[in-house]
Amino acid sequence: MTTDLAIPGQVNLDAPQWDQSTFWGRFKHFFAITDWRKALYSNSQLDEAKELMEDYRQGKTNKVSVEDLWHAKHLVDSAFHPDTGERMNFMGRMSFQVPGGMAITGAMLQWYRTVPAVVFWQWINQSFNALVNYTNRNAKSTVTGKQIGIAYVSATSSAVAVSVGLNSLVKSAPPLLARWVPFIAVAAANCVNIPLTRQREILDGILVFDENNNPVGKSKKAAVKGITQVVISRVTMAAPGMIIIPVLMEKIEKYHFMQRIKPMHGPIQMLLCGVSLCFMVPAACSLFPQRCSMPVEKLEAELQEVIRKREGPALKTVFFNKGL
Repeated sequence: MTTDLAIPGQVNLDAPQWDQSTFWGRFKHFFAITDWRKALYSNSQLDEAKELMEDYRQGKTNKVSVEDLWHAKHLVDSAFHPDTGERMNFMGRMSFQVPGGMAITGAMLQWYRTVPAVVFWQWINQSFNALVNYTNRNAKSTVTGKQIGIAYVSATSSAVAVSVGLNSLVKSAPPLLARWVPFIAVAAANCVNIPLTRQREILDGILVFDENNNPVGKSKKAAVKGITQVVISRVTMAAPGMIIIPVLMEKIEKYHFMQRIKPMHGPIQMLLCGVSLCFMVPAACSLFPQRCSMPVEKLEAELQEVIRKREGPALKTVFFNKGL
C-alpha cells in the first residue's frame, strides 16, 4: 500500500479496492471491512472517515495519502449501510461477528449437555442472529416490527426444538455426535431466521438496477436468489468452527493436563472459535458477489415486459444488493 499523496480522481471511493469478480478480490475486501478491530472505532472516528471521503470526492483535500483514503473507505464500509448510508447498529455489524460470534459459539459448544443450557444459548444466539440479519438486510425493502418478531420467535423455537430433540436422540450415540448438535441447530435456524427476517423482500420484491445503478423495477426472484446466497454464506461461516473444534476438543479433553483445567475448556473453545471466525467471516461473505446479478430472462415475466418496453433488448442483466 502506497503512502503517496492521492491526487484528485486517483482513488475510486465508490467501488471496492479490489476486483470483486474474483473470490480472492472479494476476500481481501471483506477481510478489511470485517476486521474485528474496526468494531472498536468510535462514532466520531467513523464520521471523520466518512467526511474525509466526501472531502476527497469534492476535491477539498489534497493532503491525504492513498493508504489513508482506503482505510477510511474500509471503515465506512464496515459501519455504514450500503443502501441507506446510515450508521449500522454496533452489534449488528460484520466487524462484530468475531467477538460476538466467538463468545456465543464457544458457549454453545461448551454447554450443550443439559436442556436449560441448550435453550439459553440457542436463545442468545438467535437473538444475536436476528439483529445481524436485520442490520445487514437489503434496506430498500421495509420490514415491520411484527414481521421481525415472528422471524425471531420462529428461528429461536426451531433452533431450540432441533437442539433439544437431537440431544435426546444422541444420548446413546458416540459423544462426538452430541457435540455436533449445536451446529445442526444453528444451520436449521439460519434457514428460518434469515428468510423470515427479510420476508418483505420475498413478498414485495427488491429493487433491481441496470449497470449504471438506475432502478428498473422490483423482483421477487432476485430477492429469493440473494437471500438463498446469504443463508448458504451464514451456514458456511459457522461450519468449520462448529464441526472441527468439537472433534479437536473431543480428542484433547482426554489428556491429563486438560482434565486439570476443566474451567478453561469454555474459554479455550471461544478462542478457537475466534480464530476460525477471523478467516471464515470474510471467506463466507466472499462466496458470492455483494452486487449480485441476474439475467433479465430469469426475472418475472411481467418485469421482463416492463424492462423491454423501457430499456429495449440491450439490457441483458440486472444488479441488486443481496445483503449480508
